[in-house]
Amino acid sequence: MSRPAFAAIILAAGSGTRMNSAIPKVMHPLAGRPMIAHLLEALKPLAPAATVVVIGPRMEAVTRLVAPADSVVQDPPLGTGDGVRIGLDALAGRLAPQGDIGDVLVLYGDTPLLRSETLARLLEEQKRLPAAILLAGMRPVDPGPYGRLVSAPDGAILRIVEGADAGPEERAIGLVWGGLMLIQAGCLPGLVAALDRNNAQSEFYLTAIVGLAANQGLRCRMVELPGEELIGINTRAELAEAEALMQHRLRRAVIAGGTTLVAPETVFLSADTLLGRDVVVEPNVVFGPGVAIGAGARIRSFSHIEGAVVGAGAIVGPFARLRPGAMLEEDVHVGNFVEIKEARLGPGAKANHLSYIGDSTVGAGANIGAGTITCNYDGVNKWRTTIGERAFIGSNTALVAPVEIGDGAIVAAGSVVTHDVPPDALTLARGQQVDKPGRAAEIRSRLRRKN
Repeated sequence: MSRPAFAAIILAAGSGTRMNSAIPKVMHPLAGRPMIAHLLEALKPLAPAATVVVIGPRMEAVTRLVAPADSVVQDPPLGTGDGVRIGLDALAGRLAPQGDIGDVLVLYGDTPLLRSETLARLLEEQKRLPAAILLAGMRPVDPGPYGRLVSAPDGAILRIVEGADAGPEERAIGLVWGGLMLIQAGCLPGLVAALDRNNAQSEFYLTAIVGLAANQGLRCRMVELPGEELIGINTRAELAEAEALMQHRLRRAVIAGGTTLVAPETVFLSADTLLGRDVVVEPNVVFGPGVAIGAGARIRSFSHIEGAVVGAGAIVGPFARLRPGAMLEEDVHVGNFVEIKEARLGPGAKANHLSYIGDSTVGAGANIGAGTITCNYDGVNKWRTTIGERAFIGSNTALVAPVEIGDGAIVAAGSVVTHDVPPDALTLARGQQVDKPGRAAEIRSRLRRKN
């Protein structure tokens, strides 16, 4: 018979007071993704039977983000044990022995560095040698505020002592609780119901259920897991440290996948960045969310790319900006100080310098000269520009949308184009040049006499 399923309760009611922020703590981004989204992504391959997120009041943004997971509100905040009690209400009728849920995994929403493999290890350890409570332990360099794991000679965990309540002997313990707890569903409601608030914070500590379980003769064990993954984030300084750890992890992954990072420590990736084989990324490049780069492309220095797709063999930058909706097909060249937004550039198209291309379609092999602007916004609405295959747009051209440039057309430099250009036409849309010989010398002479 297969083992009963597990449910996950994520404690995410923290308001981020130490972040000094109006944003809920778990919504602060890490590698372009809110903290709690990383945790949900790590849980996904493990297929929990249910996921319940415990939030605080006025955290509707968290509710929207975590859907379809259930959200329940903890108000007032009376501690982690109270949060789990509220989370259990959402699992009513589903806990073993009557229901399908055999274990409940309790996590904190501010631990975004956890990997699926680490969570799977905890679940496998419970399957191998079941315990009423299976704890994640770690040995940080500075145990500081972490709860100390007090153990018996046989290794059983007797209790967790919160950092705020620890005496000198307990503070000397280097093995601490890593914030993960896997509890057998049959005993969890009774343990939570037995909690009291006799502690330094006058809160219902979840950690106190370990001592309660041990006193009832229930087995509590610990498995030591990587401390780097278990760290919680409470301050912006800790968020910055976690960002550095996440970036190191992401860089190693893309390098292993066949991407060259010329100066890895200067490249910043998002959690969902996709870099193809033989991509080369030069120093000082930032990838925002939603980026995919095709095989053999080169991203030159100081480029910023977000919500964009870059085809195989393309060259981007230096100093290029690709905004959401940019799509560059094979062998496109986008050069220095070029901005692309909601635009598709066909195979081999080039925009090598100093241009803005927005809300546009650019055909294969088209050339966009320096200083070209697609004037896509009239103050009320956005309009599209279509540039045909092999069209040539001269430097310093303004294309006033909506407008269509036909295949093979040439638009002369300095033109302001306000209506469609037929295929293979030559278009000049600029003022007539007038030369007046000798007038420059006369003007200078007159100015000198006045002075």
